[in-house]
Amino acid sequence: MQTEKIITHIVSWLKNYAESAKVNGFVIGISGGIDSAVTSTLCAKTGLDVLCLEMPIHQAENQVSRALNHIKWLQENFPNVKTTQVNLTPVFDSLVDAFPKVENEEDRFMTLANTRARLRMTSLYYFAALETYLVAGTGNKVEDFGVGFYTKYGDGGVDLSPIADLLKTEVYEIAKVLGVNKEIQTAAPTDGLWGDDRTDEDQIGASYPELEWAMQMADEGKTSSHFSGRQQEVFDIYTRFNRANKHKMVPIPVCEIPEALKK
Repeated sequence: MQTEKIITHIVSWLKNYAESAKVNGFVIGISGGIDSAVTSTLCAKTGLDVLCLEMPIHQAENQVSRALNHIKWLQENFPNVKTTQVNLTPVFDSLVDAFPKVENEEDRFMTLANTRARLRMTSLYYFAALETYLVAGTGNKVEDFGVGFYTKYGDGGVDLSPIADLLKTEVYEIAKVLGVNKEIQTAAPTDGLWGDDRTDEDQIGASYPELEWAMQMADEGKTSSHFSGRQQEVFDIYTRFNRANKHKMVPIPVCEIPEALKK
């Protein structure tokens, strides 16, 4: 992979898009993970304004510290980077208290995890509107177009996606060249929606390199019957997530009315 050239290409694409849209820069949520670290650094390299938001909601301490350390590193290297911390924990708690109780607490827990992501999206767009910024997405190719591992209208609610054509392993390669903090490069990927240290692999059941392999196999037209053992297990996991989350990856269905009915 021609990492340096890819970095230059993305930075140029970001700058040209922002200038064509006549906006002042970008706003991005910093989670302490590799994707937001790489995306924010690429945005910073455009020379345009970059507002980094740190938005904890009952967040694990190590996630918060990684996010703050990354923002500090950005500000030391890029004068166009500024930051705001928005503590969404009391907002989230008030919203939870306002919702009626449900019988199945497990389903409620999952729904509330997605609510966290949607509160963050709302906050990003608040600042984007105030400052005339674009909301920069942090999804990579496997998450966005493979397993759909993101929240619809949460972290999936963005204006542009700089790294969505990069596999997770490729994002790590770019992070090395950019000089992203080692603690972020070595941290296990996590969506940060649960207030604990559970990883993406814990939730999905497969690592990103495994999912990338399965995505390639699916693109080649392979089926579960082509594999056995762990490969078959991983392929089935990928297929299950891809099928269940297809609604995130295709346009919103529109009920088309026959012309004859409109006459």
